[in-house]
Amino acid sequence: MSNLFNQFWPYTVDGLSLGAIYALMALGYTMVYGVLRLINFAHSEIFMIGTFAALGMLHLFGMPSNVSGFALIGLLIVLALTGAVASGGSAVILEYVAYRPLRRKGASRLAALISAIGASLFLQQLFARLVIPAAFGLPKEKGALPVQGHFVQKSNVIHIGSFELSNDRLIVIVGAVLMMILLDVFVERTKLGRGIRATAQDPETAVLMGVNIDRIVTATFAIGGAMAGVAAALYLLRFEETRYDVGFLLGIKAFTAAVLGGIGNLRGALVGGLVLGLFEMYGSAIFGSEWQNVVAFSVLVLVLMFRPTGILGESLQQARA
Repeated sequence: MSNLFNQFWPYTVDGLSLGAIYALMALGYTMVYGVLRLINFAHSEIFMIGTFAALGMLHLFGMPSNVSGFALIGLLIVLALTGAVASGGSAVILEYVAYRPLRRKGASRLAALISAIGASLFLQQLFARLVIPAAFGLPKEKGALPVQGHFVQKSNVIHIGSFELSNDRLIVIVGAVLMMILLDVFVERTKLGRGIRATAQDPETAVLMGVNIDRIVTATFAIGGAMAGVAAALYLLRFEETRYDVGFLLGIKAFTAAVLGGIGNLRGALVGGLVLGLFEMYGSAIFGSEWQNVVAFSVLVLVLMFRPTGILGESLQQARA
């Protein structure tokens, strides 16, 4: 406990920056669940694809190093757009290949869930054995190794007493919050956003009102995937490496964040992600870093036991995307 008190602000900043990445990933889970009542467990691999797309863009730039200031922000925007396009496009393809045929045949949700798990494993192995070795010049047996890209000149931009905030963590937190605000405005104010909310609340009535369900589902996967792509760019900024199974634990924690905030609730995803990140870092300060994952999964179990509707209290039956 004394370790937490002595290093409270560093753990808090680390928790918020980590939680911001969870929150952006959680948006994909919560949007797909809100519209289809489906937990898309392949979303973790959509995130993984975004990390490699962003890293590939760094290689195209010649692996710049010690980038800072406005140059760093500009580079991050390019990486975020690259990740968003790659992840969003992959999510749309995934929906078209793995979920739409089942949906049109009226298959059960269990069938869709099994399809999601199968797609997740397929994408993991495809990248580990084929895509990563081919794209980054690694032998096939080395495709599972971490692929690194050091490009950030890290420095403290805010220093008040014992409180220090580095540029990479500041960009991650601010970037995630801005993307959340933009998505919230999009869903609340645009015609497509109203269609997503209508489909989430009552798909049968939405069809009677002229809403194209296939178009809405495609848009939902594309937007959720794009958010994962932006999270991938922020992850690369924060940790400067990725690997074929980078999304496995991160995906489970993002799902935990979605449940913690109230799955089906966009603002709940942000709250859940930030809170989970703080719990993890505070838990690792108290119990040791080896307990970080245990804390996260304990939070999931406790939430499901005592408050399954999440922090914001929205019932799952009335969940809104």
